[in-house]
Amino acid sequence: MPAFRYEAVDAAGKVRRGALEADSARGARDRLRAEGLVPTAVDAAEHEASTATEHLRLPRALVTLSTRQLATLVHSGMPLDQALGAVAEQADDRRMARVMTALRAQVASGEPLAQALSRWPRSFGTLYRGLVGVAAETGRLAEVLARLADYLEAREALRQRFTLALIYPALVTVIALAVIVVLLTYVVPQVVSVYQQSRQTLPWLTRALIAASAFFRATGWIWLTGALAAIVAFALANRQLAFRAAWHRALLRVGLVARLVVAIDTARFASTLAILVASGAPLLRALDAAAQVVWSLPLQRAAQAATSLVREGVTLARALREQRVFPPVLVHLVANGEASGQLADMLGRAAQELEREAERRLTWFAALLQPALIVLMGAIVLVLVLAVMLPIVSMNQLIR
Repeated sequence: MPAFRYEAVDAAGKVRRGALEADSARGARDRLRAEGLVPTAVDAAEHEASTATEHLRLPRALVTLSTRQLATLVHSGMPLDQALGAVAEQADDRRMARVMTALRAQVASGEPLAQALSRWPRSFGTLYRGLVGVAAETGRLAEVLARLADYLEAREALRQRFTLALIYPALVTVIALAVIVVLLTYVVPQVVSVYQQSRQTLPWLTRALIAASAFFRATGWIWLTGALAAIVAFALANRQLAFRAAWHRALLRVGLVARLVVAIDTARFASTLAILVASGAPLLRALDAAAQVVWSLPLQRAAQAATSLVREGVTLARALREQRVFPPVLVHLVANGEASGQLADMLGRAAQELEREAERRLTWFAALLQPALIVLMGAIVLVLVLAVMLPIVSMNQLIR
């Protein structure tokens, strides 16, 4: 029986949205009227599926919330298609409601959930679809969805902490640069005209500032064009694997940044692997999927090399140790997990330790960066102010 997505108004005037099954659109409207609703729109779910293209990218927060709701409904014993319909009805975002309604129709027609999710690859990534596929094979969909929701929430929380830690330094930098630009392009030329009329010898700092102001005013458009061209060139070059790997390697040579990147990436790798192993996925398949979520290409290649060693019969702990890039805490906890038969639990514990380590390094990095930026920008502004004020001080001394 085909599925339809509807929008209707109840007796209290409240708008209700959801999905239902009926022989036709007219039958769907009759069913809604029988329930005391006045239908305002009834569309075939297949139409929604065709209009929701692969380019649709749902916000991470919406995907996480819908995953949590779906896990709760499936755990309560509700059939999957009905659970998808309930999530669609609860969704406040119209895009999410359309996607969930389309998923419900596809699942009701017999299509596996993982295959249905593949129509929206930008919203449901490879890891998401892989976990759902494993859950379907092992019959542990509710448990896997709950673990997946925990994983998505943890990733989002870490991303928010990272963003918040960098907002203040970014604001300080932008404001300071704006002040410097205004001084060089507006204030300095005004002061220069006054100094030129005085016909006195200017201090060397003032002369240097006047020269810098004239240079940047004459070549400002060149600098702006060059900056935009550099951004575009970097974006285009970053699509090339060799270029991306090269600057990732360079980034990992910067001590503080390297430790932060390693901590974040290995935490993501360990937590992903923990979810897959706990869901019943074979270890080799889990390693292949976990390697794909690593951002840094050198670390991703190290994870792939470790997978190759495990495929040859080497233990996971030894394979990770031989790469010489993974933190010792991950290697030791994996070894304990393999020895005790609790690999998933030990991987989860390693992920928690690495996330805490990443948060500590991020906090320390932000605490170091903020005063350094303030001191640097303050020194630049001080030099500019001194260059403007020194001639005035000299003129006062001559008058005396």
